[in-house]
Amino acid sequence: METKLRDSADASAVAAPDRAAKMSGVALDVLRKKFPARPVPDEWPTSMLSRGEVLDLLSAPPFNYGTSSGLQSRLGAVRAVLTWLESFPGESWQTRWQNSRAEEMSHTVLTQAVSDWFSQRRKAFKRDNLGTGVLVLVCADVIRVNPGWLLSRGSNLREMIFKTRDPLGFEELRKISQLGDDWTRQTARWAQRKIAAVMAFKGGGVKDITVGDCLELLDMPGKSLAWRYTGNSLLYSWLHALGCFQPDAPTSLRGIRLQSGQLTPEQLVDRFPLGNKPVRDLIVDYLKERQPGIDYNTLEKLSRTLALNFWREVEKIKPGISSLRLDSDVAAAWKDRIRTKTSRVQTPDGTSIEVSSPRMGARQEMLLVRAFYLDIAQWAAHDPSRWGPWASPCPISDSEGNLRKEASHRKARMHQRTRERLPVLPTLVSSVAEYRKSAEKLLAAAQRTTPGANFWFDGEEFLVPPGNRIDTRVVELNTGRQRNLTHEEHCAFWTWAVVEILRHTGIRNEELLELSHHSITQYRLPTTGELVPLLQIAPSKTDEERMLLVTPELADVLSAVVGRVRGTSGAVPVIPCYDHLEKVWNSPMPLLLQRKFGGENRPLTRQTISNMLDAALERAGIVDVTGEPIKYRPHDFRRMFVTEAVMNGLPPHIAQVICGHKNINTTMGYKAIYPAEAIEAHRAFIARRRALRPSEEYRTPTPEEWDQFLGHFEKRKLSIGTCGRAFGAPCIHEHACIRCSMLRPDPAQRQRLLEIRNNLIDRIAEAEREGWLGEVEGLRVSLSAAEDKIAQLDQTIRRRTESVDLGMPAFTQIAGRNSTTSAPEGS
Repeated sequence: METKLRDSADASAVAAPDRAAKMSGVALDVLRKKFPARPVPDEWPTSMLSRGEVLDLLSAPPFNYGTSSGLQSRLGAVRAVLTWLESFPGESWQTRWQNSRAEEMSHTVLTQAVSDWFSQRRKAFKRDNLGTGVLVLVCADVIRVNPGWLLSRGSNLREMIFKTRDPLGFEELRKISQLGDDWTRQTARWAQRKIAAVMAFKGGGVKDITVGDCLELLDMPGKSLAWRYTGNSLLYSWLHALGCFQPDAPTSLRGIRLQSGQLTPEQLVDRFPLGNKPVRDLIVDYLKERQPGIDYNTLEKLSRTLALNFWREVEKIKPGISSLRLDSDVAAAWKDRIRTKTSRVQTPDGTSIEVSSPRMGARQEMLLVRAFYLDIAQWAAHDPSRWGPWASPCPISDSEGNLRKEASHRKARMHQRTRERLPVLPTLVSSVAEYRKSAEKLLAAAQRTTPGANFWFDGEEFLVPPGNRIDTRVVELNTGRQRNLTHEEHCAFWTWAVVEILRHTGIRNEELLELSHHSITQYRLPTTGELVPLLQIAPSKTDEERMLLVTPELADVLSAVVGRVRGTSGAVPVIPCYDHLEKVWNSPMPLLLQRKFGGENRPLTRQTISNMLDAALERAGIVDVTGEPIKYRPHDFRRMFVTEAVMNGLPPHIAQVICGHKNINTTMGYKAIYPAEAIEAHRAFIARRRALRPSEEYRTPTPEEWDQFLGHFEKRKLSIGTCGRAFGAPCIHEHACIRCSMLRPDPAQRQRLLEIRNNLIDRIAEAEREGWLGEVEGLRVSLSAAEDKIAQLDQTIRRRTESVDLGMPAFTQIAGRNSTTSAPEGS
């Protein structure tokens, strides 16, 4: 299960196929043309030095470090390598090195060949001289060697390059990289070695490295994928922070590996080779016409439908077709194909077979093709020279493009998912909370244990292996299984945080991933001065932001998240976030859902969240009525949030505002069980509200009435707290506030409550002593209420002291920050 919890970008370093081969060839070519790598010439000044000049260079600072015997040993190794290189033709030492074809040999074979060469000439040669001599020549920039060949030798390249080539650049790099923190030492060491290898291959210092040089690391041959990609993202982030790259360079090498930005309509269509070029050009022009009015995700789906699912299938049915006017048999054959899809599945014996199944979105595909035909017919009236020759009768009728039946089926499926998942949601919530606490306790117990010793936890014995590691690892003595407790605690915490945030807010998955520290804000009521915490949801699907009220439960979760992601400076790290739908990188933000991996802060991804939810459901053992495991997806929490809110009396139009829906019918579609139930409940609520208020009150209030309404909140202030009764509602307890459940006690008045409680105890004792039994019963009711208020107050104080301060920015600060940002020209 631990491997399931890894991010797809993380797991690919050890198990995924070659990333360079998997990349989009078009996008990668664009990047390489935009950011070319530095070429390696055949000669340069230091490579053209004579043998004596090379030895003089290596005898002077900064190459004469260490003892005199160490210097003589290095010079002796250099003399041996130079002697061997002189046997090859060339005007420069670099040309001789290339003609020796040393980089094509393994270290063992090369060492043996050089040793045999010296033996044939009856000359002494130490086998260690080859590696030392080549390394010294590389540091002096006499020869330049491929990074893969250098890194595979396991030499002290990093120390020698930084000491002799660019010590000042390395010092700046050390300050930027903050090598003393909790980053994985192996990853940081590999990042430094690769920076040194790039300097050795391309020449120059640290700040001379370009984006193209880093791109070349993706194609560098290596013994394993983990060896090849370890430290690449880290070194890129270091160099980017150091200011080595141009302003338009990608902020992360991970972004280059994942996606390289939006493709043009031509590139989108050319992903699926079409036989007829005029039709290909027509589809490209159609996409360009539609592009300004739709987002990139819709444009990508439209290109796939028209190029792959429509015209490419038509060309398979009727090869050589060159017109959009389809014969009835061709149109019927295409409709049959689009209603089914073929996928490859693996059988239990390991073979792969093709399986056909109904395509759930077949009508949507037909509707897009129908719109394609109708748009061309309409545009032909305005631009007949371009669109007129392609105007043809639409092969899809109006009834075939009707989505009403398909929408009702989809709605029924979603309602069934909600009915299955809502009853077991408390089980999932309690399971992730218990697992988080257990993981924290187990990690703490392991960290308290001396390396090499055993400890017991929850009836199991564990061994802490000896050695100094950043991650806390243990071995289960009963099974021998090794466990990374740091990773387990990390997954347990983020699973709990994701589940809690989703179920308390009902936000979309992309909105969850884009939550930042700036999203947590506050509003001060103008009359009472009371602070109301709010959560600002950034625009996503509807391009409209909204504000959600932060409940005490949600505030606890957010405070825990902020306390976890804060850096050593106390601030939340600012990192970029990739939008997988729009294929663009958002501006760097202090994202809440982020973690440190491979030495750099990365946001949680959609796949990571799905893997965490699957693991949590497997641990909880949640199954449906047939015994099959139930799968939760982030959008399921949104549907359950709406269903539960409306069922508990929240008006649907308020739920619509909270969810950010433009149409209340969308909100009603999220609410499971029966739509009529929510509509009737809403109508009954409106009828009851109007029955309580005269019709003349449904008008714009006068200034006097508005002042009276605001004055109501002032009258709620009491000596021991605040009254929470509704506006215009009378006090049903005749101002016996200590007994009223609507009283919210003020923590600052705790001493006053204690005095009231003590006074009630004295009065009860007096009444019992004097025989006033009728008064004793009433005083005891007041005493019980006072003790409940004190207990409620203590619980509130305890929650505040145990939670982490969110550091919420004030409303004025946010307004000031937004106002200082200049809008782009023409926006």
